[in-house]
Amino acid sequence: MINATGGIRMAIVQIWYSSSNVCIEDSYISTGDDLVAIKSGWDENGIAYGRPSSGITIRRITGSSPFAGIAVGSETYGGVQNVFAEHINLFNMGVGIHLKTNIGRGVISNITVSNVYMEKVRLGIKIAGNVGDHPDNNFNKKALPVVKDVVIRDVWGLDVQQPGSIEGLKNSPFTGICLSKINLHGEIKPGTSPRKCSDVSGAAIGVSPWPCSELTNPGQTGSCSTFI
Repeated sequence: MINATGGIRMAIVQIWYSSSNVCIEDSYISTGDDLVAIKSGWDENGIAYGRPSSGITIRRITGSSPFAGIAVGSETYGGVQNVFAEHINLFNMGVGIHLKTNIGRGVISNITVSNVYMEKVRLGIKIAGNVGDHPDNNFNKKALPVVKDVVIRDVWGLDVQQPGSIEGLKNSPFTGICLSKINLHGEIKPGTSPRKCSDVSGAAIGVSPWPCSELTNPGQTGSCSTFI
């Protein structure tokens, strides 16, 4: 458990090699990288260890960074599952919530992020399948990452330049992406779409600006009905 009361200033918190049953709470973090990053091994090192990061709880975190507030990936060869983050306050951020993976990496599943406030943020929510490099060319180029069963709800933002971007992979679409009660306000830069979506399925209820069509098909709501 990481528990830092009294406004302590911490460096980046990274869960790098397949940790389980970790709690990070009551902390103020100011850093030049992601505030909290959950990973599970980089390429062949992650394959050799072969275990996911799981059972991660993050709550009552406040911080600022030019990168992400709550991040999963991109080094996830062992997989990341069963992550719960709540009561997060983010200021002067690059990305508020960032799930990131790439070809040759593992499964990201059962991720819940709720009760988030963000202010002065370049990009509110980003879930992407093309992030992160490799230390060499020994990774499995045929292994497609999986991102599924992600719940993001009760998020409020001010001065957010772009609300969201969710871009899966053509041969491995992201599934069960459930968005609920998300309001991200700000002046969108000219020529920038409020949200970008591709190769994704799920549902969005009570989201403003209104999300892309991939998440508003009434026939897809069933996969998210338990969560939103």
